[in-house]
Amino acid sequence: MRFVEEIVVDEFLPTFRSMLAEALRERGLTQSEVASVLGISQSAVSKYAHGEVTRNEQILADPRVEQLVTRLADGLAAGDMSPVQGLVETEVLIRKLERGDLLAQLHEAEMPALSRFDGSLSIHDPESGLRASERALSSARRGVRTLQNTSGFATLIPNVGSNLVECLPDATTIDDVVGVPGRIFDVKGQATVPGDPEFGVSEHLAGVLLAARRNGNPARAVLNIRYDEAIVAALEATDAKAVSFDAQLPLDEAIDAALADTPDADVLYQPGSFGIEPITYLLGRDAQAVAERIRDLV
Repeated sequence: MRFVEEIVVDEFLPTFRSMLAEALRERGLTQSEVASVLGISQSAVSKYAHGEVTRNEQILADPRVEQLVTRLADGLAAGDMSPVQGLVETEVLIRKLERGDLLAQLHEAEMPALSRFDGSLSIHDPESGLRASERALSSARRGVRTLQNTSGFATLIPNVGSNLVECLPDATTIDDVVGVPGRIFDVKGQATVPGDPEFGVSEHLAGVLLAARRNGNPARAVLNIRYDEAIVAALEATDAKAVSFDAQLPLDEAIDAALADTPDADVLYQPGSFGIEPITYLLGRDAQAVAERIRDLV
């Protein structure tokens, strides 16, 4: 009796890890850094690098495995993807390959009696909450990095600071929204980010995003920048739908009123009031899309 998990351990993991270690080394990571990212010893990395690990040719040649290795290597090397997300994405592929696919075929070769059964057991959900959370974190990291690398973004940061947030698909509370802890500030012409994005840290922008979504807006991300008529006009020139709201009203009421006739607006702004700084909110499908729009704007 041979379990499919044994196929994973004996065939898939050595092949996959060697491919990923090789790809990370090609992207400039040291042997020590590769060992740290993969959670294995440096000696194991050395064996992979010197071809001392037997690799399964079918797994090695599978385009889905190749694509995942490339995506993980790019994300892990750039810092956009955490090892947790890498693990989740790999687990999803493994479970897919176990369900009547490559690993199931390898398993069947080891256990011919399995060929009598048509059914398959789904033991991992590819749409798990953990996967969605890691994807939101990854998107937020990419978006923040794009803003940091955008020349001129610092000039758009208001006195209260900026933040870029993204929510989960079924978000209902601030705990479902990822953002920068604290705020992004302009420090001598540079956008300064105090920490890595995390969940539940930006109450105000989370409130703006959740209120917009409750009104039927499809956006999953929002960034606040300073208000200026020219900025709003420039955004409208790119086919953005802009609506103003009353800063004197409670946030939920103000956004409800603003989106009553234009629920799909992607620019919300308030020109300020006594003691209230004018602000523009840019909405988008995800954090990266919002950041790219700012990059194109400046």
